[in-house]
Amino acid sequence: MRALLVEDDHIIADFVARGLREAGFAVDRAADGADGLQLAMTSTHDVAIIDVMLPKLDGLSLIKELRRRHITTPVLILSARHAVDDRVAGLEAGSDDYLIKPFAFTELLARVQALIRRATAAPAATHLTAGDLTLDLRSRRAARGGREIELRPRELALLEYLMRNAGRVVSKTMILSHVWDYSFDPRTNVVDVLVHRLREKIDRDFDHKMIQTVRGMGYVLKVA
Repeated sequence: MRALLVEDDHIIADFVARGLREAGFAVDRAADGADGLQLAMTSTHDVAIIDVMLPKLDGLSLIKELRRRHITTPVLILSARHAVDDRVAGLEAGSDDYLIKPFAFTELLARVQALIRRATAAPAATHLTAGDLTLDLRSRRAARGGREIELRPRELALLEYLMRNAGRVVSKTMILSHVWDYSFDPRTNVVDVLVHRLREKIDRDFDHKMIQTVRGMGYVLKVA
C-alpha cells in the first residue's frame, strides 16, 4: 500500500512516515501543498494524509483541487484546529476523515486502514492466507506451516504485496512502486536482493517453493 503524507512539521512527518513504513506502507512525502499536489497527480496512492496549515497551498485548497481533478484518493486531515466548524470545513472540502493533533499513531493507523477498506469495499480482514503461509496484518507476523518466520519491515511489505496478488505475476517495477517510497531505476537489483532474502526465509525449509521467478516478467507467489 502507498500513502501520500503532506505535512510541513518535520518532527510530525518523520513520526508518521516511520510508523506507516513499519506498518508496511510505502510513503511519499511533501512539505508543502504544491509539492503534495504534484505527487498526487503523478503517482497513485491508497490514502492521503494532509495537514491543514501548509505553505504555498493550504490543505483545504489542496483537497479541493484533488477533487476538482477527480482524484478520489481517501483523505485524512491532520489539524490542530478542533472546533466543529473546522471539522465541517475539512469534510466539505472533500476530506474523508479528520484527526486532531496531538494524536496517537495507533489511532491514525486505524483510521487510515478504515479509509482504505471503505474505498476498496474490502472486508476488515486481519489475516492473509496463501496455502500454509499466513500473515497477521495487525501484529505484522508471518508463519509458514505453523512456524513463525522473523521478517524485516521491507520483507513484510513485499510478502504482503505478493500475498495480496497470489497467483498473479508482479513485475519489478510494480514491486518498486509498492514497496519502496520512490522510483528506483528499474534496472537496479534491489528487488532481486529483497526477493532472495524473503525466499530464503519463506521457502528454504519447504519442498514447495512459493516465490517463483517468471523469466522476463517478474515474480509470482504460487500456492501449489
